[in-house]
Amino acid sequence: MTGPTGAEPDRGADRTTGRTPGGAAYTLHSPAGAAGAPVVLVAGAGGSGRIWEHHQVPALTAAGHRAVTFDHPPGATGPVALARAVSELVTFLALPPCPLVGHSLGALAVQELLLEEPRLASGALLAATRGRPDPVGRAMARAEAALADAGGRLPPAYEAFVRLGQNLSPRTLADGGAVEEWLDLFEIAALTGATSAHGPAAPDRDRLADCARITAPVRVVGFADDLLAPAPLGREVAGAIPGARWTELPDTGHLGFLERPAAFNALLLDFLATLTPTDPGAARVH
Repeated sequence: MTGPTGAEPDRGADRTTGRTPGGAAYTLHSPAGAAGAPVVLVAGAGGSGRIWEHHQVPALTAAGHRAVTFDHPPGATGPVALARAVSELVTFLALPPCPLVGHSLGALAVQELLLEEPRLASGALLAATRGRPDPVGRAMARAEAALADAGGRLPPAYEAFVRLGQNLSPRTLADGGAVEEWLDLFEIAALTGATSAHGPAAPDRDRLADCARITAPVRVVGFADDLLAPAPLGREVAGAIPGARWTELPDTGHLGFLERPAAFNALLLDFLATLTPTDPGAARVH
C-alpha cells in the first residue's frame, strides 16, 4: 500500500506541452529518445492530468508508450462535455486510434466516446465506472449540490477528513503514515479549491443497454472498497459490453490506481499488450 505520492514522476521521459483550441492543457510524455505508441489518460472529477504522473506515466513510458495527459478544460464538468474535450485533443494531436484510459468521470467520458466516436479508440480501460445512476450516488450528488447552492464550504480540515473516507480503502485507513499523507493532499486541494479527483460521477440515465453497441476491446476495473463507484456497478458495465473483461482489485477505494499502483499498472500494461499496435509516428505535436 502506498501514499498519494509514493513514486516520483519519470524524469527520464521527454515532455511536450501545449493547449488545445478548447483550452485543455496537455502533456505528452514520451520514452526518452523514442516516439512511443500513444495512450490517452482521462482523469476523474477535478480534472488534473498530473494525477497520473506519479505512477501510471512512469510505468507507461518505461514500457515504451507515449502517455498523453491533460487538464479538463473549463466547462467540461459532465461526461458528454468531457468526451468532446477528449475528441478534440485526439484530433488536434492527430493521434491514430489509440487506447483510452478513464477513471470515474473520465471513464464515463470514454464510454461516451466509444459509443459516439468509436474511430478514435483502439481499446479502453474503464476504472471506477458505472452504467446507471444508483440511490447512493444520487443522494451524494444532491448533498454536494445543496451545499454548493447554500454557499457553504466545509473547513479544509473537515473536507479532507470527508474525502479520506470517501476515496480510500479500510486497509489504507489503517496505515497511519499513509493517512497523514492523504490528509495533507486533500487539505491542500480544499484550500486551493481543487477537487483532486474525488466526487460522485454517474450517468444521468441508465446506459447499460447502450453499452451493448460498444465494439472496441474493453477492460473494466473495479475497486472493491469504492464508495463513489461501487464495484458491482462496474461489473454491470463489463457484462453489458460484448467481450469486455472484468477485474476487481481488493483493498482499494475510489482512488485505487493510486492506492495500489503496481497492481493497477500491471492490469493496464497487460491490457495494452492485447491490443493491435498503432503507428506512433502518426502523432503530430502542435
